[in-house]
Amino acid sequence: MSTAVETGAKAPEKSLGMRKNGKQWHAPRSAFRPGSGLTSYEQRTKLRAMQQMIKAKEKELKDEKEAERQKRITALMEKRAAKEEKERYEKMAEKMHKKRVERLKRKEKRNKLLNS
Repeated sequence: MSTAVETGAKAPEKSLGMRKNGKQWHAPRSAFRPGSGLTSYEQRTKLRAMQQMIKAKEKELKDEKEAERQKRITALMEKRAAKEEKERYEKMAEKMHKKRVERLKRKEKRNKLLNS
């Protein structure tokens, strides 16, 4: 029992005859069958769980990165504020006596603590 596949010879192509719409130059197409029914329910649930885990990890990394960014921003703002305050006290020290500037500093710190 030898077939065309075993001998290596090509099987003759099946002639489809005349097409109903008369467009023989178009390649024949297969029927449209969506792939929704091809995967099992278990596979779909596993895939969804995997995607949720990936999204959670991405969100965690993104939040971590944003927290780091905010930390840098607040450190920079605090540094700038301290620098401005130091410059302000230096200007005051030029005009006033040193002891009075120190008293004002302490007073402002007390007020800042009371307000916050």
